[in-house]
Amino acid sequence: MALPPGPSPGRRAAEPPSDVHGRPFRSLRISVTDRCNMRCRYCMPEDEYVWLPRGSILTFEEIDRLAGIFAGLGVTKLRLTGGEPLLRHDLPELVKLLAGRAGIDELALTTNGILLGESAASLRAAGLTRVTISLDTLRPERMEAFARSKRHADVIAGLRAARAAGFTGIKLNTVVIRGFNDDELEPLIEFGRAEGCEVRFIEYMDVGGANGWRPEDVVSRREILDRLGRRYGAISERPDGAGGSAPADRFALPDGTVFGIIASTTEPFCRSCDRGRLTADGHFLLCLYAERGLDLLTPLRAGAGDAELTELLGDAWAAREDRGAEDRARLADRGALYQLQALRADPRKEMHTRGG
Repeated sequence: MALPPGPSPGRRAAEPPSDVHGRPFRSLRISVTDRCNMRCRYCMPEDEYVWLPRGSILTFEEIDRLAGIFAGLGVTKLRLTGGEPLLRHDLPELVKLLAGRAGIDELALTTNGILLGESAASLRAAGLTRVTISLDTLRPERMEAFARSKRHADVIAGLRAARAAGFTGIKLNTVVIRGFNDDELEPLIEFGRAEGCEVRFIEYMDVGGANGWRPEDVVSRREILDRLGRRYGAISERPDGAGGSAPADRFALPDGTVFGIIASTTEPFCRSCDRGRLTADGHFLLCLYAERGLDLLTPLRAGAGDAELTELLGDAWAAREDRGAEDRARLADRGALYQLQALRADPRKEMHTRGG
């Protein structure tokens, strides 16, 4: 079906919407698939999943059109996620479309790195500006046990291919879980320093529910800083990472090595969150913890014009009052967000469909 024309390349809303708490809309995570080639304990621990119907997955042209509308509302940063986004065939073609959108200052990708070695150069040539790679352990045997993948070497090769392709400022995301990889904080810092990448430690989150999240498995921001401080000495907080809209607080070791911590569980950053999420089947989520999203796929395929879609999105953001991580942090008896039965009934509730 032919799509109505997207917004004109230079279009920008005169007054980008702010939500109920005064937070502007600047950043969008776009999930291009709910499928993945790993089965990480914190994201997809089950053997089988109910996948989103293939016919409901947004086409590249639909994603590009929506991206233009989001840009018109003030979005300047796009991040492609999944599942594993590199499982989406011909992803550089989508990157090329999005890179041509006026008003988009940053076009990034989060990947597990397994397929990055064969696609880094083409992604860079298409206009991708930044890459973040998930790397939870430096030990291949741990990755096999934790994520059911024997392709640890491919992840490292993908990282190095990204550097060779000209990507700079590469981030390495590590979800820290007590009893699994919390003894690798220092080795990961050393690896990041050797590879010229910035490590970002992420507190274990209770999104979804199949992961069996427990509070005692969380290694907090405070504990990470204490442990690294004992090893390296006084750690300083960098002003470019604290108090802004970026999820990571950034720190420097005495020798200048920079690392980040995303403390979504114990010290949420809801007050400055400026990001929304678009699922692979066209649902707009205002918060990672949101119960449900705004269906954009139905009006999009029913022929809605740009003005109608812009109004839908602008109204949704203006009414946004979500502070999901803060609400969760206040719970006295905190457990997994959903029970497993609820996840099987609605696959959009799991992390891998939300571009976490």
